[in-house]
Amino acid sequence: MMRKIAALPSGRLGKWVVIALWAALLVPALMLAGKLGDVEENDNSAWLPGNAESTAVVERAEKFMSADTLPAVVIYDRSAGVTDADLAKAEADVEAFKGIANIVGPAQGPTKSADGKAIQTVVQVRKDKSGWEGIGTVVDSMTEVGKKNADGLGFHVAGPGGYAADSIKAFSGGGALTTITALVVVAILLLTYRSPLLPLLPLLTVGVALVTSEAVIYVLAKNAGLVVNKQTSFILTVLVFGAATDYALLLISRYREELLRHEDRHDAMAEALYRSSPAIIASAATVAVSLMLLMLATLNSTQGLGPACAVGVLVGLLAMITLMPALLVACGRWIFWPVKPTYGAPATAENGIWARVGTAVSGRPRLVWIGTALALAVMALGVLGLKADGLANKDQFTNTPQMAVGEKIQSEHFPAGSGDPIFVVSKAASAEQVRSALLAVPGIVSVTPPTAKDGEAVMLGELKDDPSSTTAMSTVKKARNAVHAVGGADAQVGGSSAVMLDTQTAAARDSKVIIPIVLVVVLLILMLLLRSVVAPILLMGTVVLSFGAAIGVSSLVFNHVFGFAGAEASFPLLTFVFLVALGIDYNIFLVTRVREVSAEHGTRRGALLGLSTTGGVITSAGLVLAGTFAAMASLPLVFAAELGFAVAFGVLLDTMIVRSVLVTALTLDVGRWMWWPSKLFLREEDPEPQVRTPDLEPALGAK
Repeated sequence: MMRKIAALPSGRLGKWVVIALWAALLVPALMLAGKLGDVEENDNSAWLPGNAESTAVVERAEKFMSADTLPAVVIYDRSAGVTDADLAKAEADVEAFKGIANIVGPAQGPTKSADGKAIQTVVQVRKDKSGWEGIGTVVDSMTEVGKKNADGLGFHVAGPGGYAADSIKAFSGGGALTTITALVVVAILLLTYRSPLLPLLPLLTVGVALVTSEAVIYVLAKNAGLVVNKQTSFILTVLVFGAATDYALLLISRYREELLRHEDRHDAMAEALYRSSPAIIASAATVAVSLMLLMLATLNSTQGLGPACAVGVLVGLLAMITLMPALLVACGRWIFWPVKPTYGAPATAENGIWARVGTAVSGRPRLVWIGTALALAVMALGVLGLKADGLANKDQFTNTPQMAVGEKIQSEHFPAGSGDPIFVVSKAASAEQVRSALLAVPGIVSVTPPTAKDGEAVMLGELKDDPSSTTAMSTVKKARNAVHAVGGADAQVGGSSAVMLDTQTAAARDSKVIIPIVLVVVLLILMLLLRSVVAPILLMGTVVLSFGAAIGVSSLVFNHVFGFAGAEASFPLLTFVFLVALGIDYNIFLVTRVREVSAEHGTRRGALLGLSTTGGVITSAGLVLAGTFAAMASLPLVFAAELGFAVAFGVLLDTMIVRSVLVTALTLDVGRWMWWPSKLFLREEDPEPQVRTPDLEPALGAK
């Protein structure tokens, strides 16, 4: 039955049916994928769970102010001191701003700084259906007004409005990210297969999978409440390119070998798909299940990222086991030009280096795995320096956007929190008590008189520090403790600083809850796949150790090489899920091969043969995945650079060291106990674990 199913995409008629079906699907997919940006929610508050205090404040404060507005802080500066003409220009700009679409309400200011060197105006910007893109357009229009006839007067837009505008510009590099990722994939495929034509097919298939994934995600976001944002989009692009290309590498490698054994290319592909698809499907399923567990998160952005990326992986899998085989068979052997596989030609020993690595490890396997594990543990010590407690707005970019310049100038001449206050809602009867409690909180400069309506009251508190800083979030904690202590007031604290605090709290909770669950679920999947208890436990141990080493080294690089201020609170969880899920991928490719060979040759010889026959293709797959994640550094965002570096380094560490050295040495040392309590455990070992030359051994999945 499995052979018949595997033969369908590569059949003489089946291949054209598959290609036609995907072509028909691509038409509506292109239309829907283009609308994905319409359903993105990029506001921090949209990422929060409904039970967050800052979310409740937004709902309670709607009767006083629109929930769809955010402040844009306009800063003018002149080092020699602002003039009366400068102040007149700022006043004229306020009138000009009123003519810009989506600027609403009365402006606050212009206000001259105490030192006379800067002017500040706060305007409210309404977010329409275009989201942050619309805010970026508003800020661009404001900048055009502000810089006109400035006569040397500096102009910057800071605050939440300026941050939103600069963020959307940073994310606009998504097109460049896709291009760079595609070029990385092509370059590695060219080096792997030395064919100018072959890389076109995986690239085409990945493109179809990406567009189809985006279409499915759009439908889910539009109709099923899935939360997606710009972060989801760029991670999805990288993941689909990396994971789907990995599956293509495994399939092509097996197909190329079968072309040497089968005169008919249709038969060769049927056999290749039959042999390689179990490992590919198991790997994709493990990644998808791990990602789906992110739905247990309370943070809406993380909760939405999981199923969105799982859709990408599963669609990529479907494309690679249907469309990719059909395209390869339709093209014929010439697609491998200039080195076309010829029927009856001897196999070449492409993985000799991994046979030599296995031989070196087999000399003293216990010493090797203990030494490797200790080295990884030392690398993991760097995690003690990881500062994953969030980033201020100005620290979230790898460059220096105009918003960061504006915030720096603002902090030099005005209270850093001016223009972006905290919102406090309480019962009207207790409003004055709440205001008194707020005024006593260190870090709060001033509190407006309460405004009452329908038994509720709202007041605004100006912070001393940058509203996006950890100091400001600490002030929010103190403010909450103070107002919560007012009996019967039902007081709650919100605002952008409170949103960031609630985001960090939710992200920290998600890491503590989801990481152990992912470990248990992946362990159970491995037990079912390998029908063993010992091997899955050891494999999970190596992956966790690899993750710790990757995070430890990344922390040192972030702090002492890149000079980043820290990392987002969601960074450890997302890095863990990607590295564990993708790291297990390579262990599945290796260990399923080792298990097959062990049934005939014994576990120790199976370990060496498994390494020698899978080493080349798994290394190529690791390079592809690492390269695609490294491409994330093309976005001028600290989060993208950190996640890209950590995953890329972790994948390389896993493919080059953990899989080839640590896992192989463990298997050689533990021997048949790896398979306890399955029947394979009962098989006696061959006395001498000699490795044969790779050209005499079947490839991945062969018997």
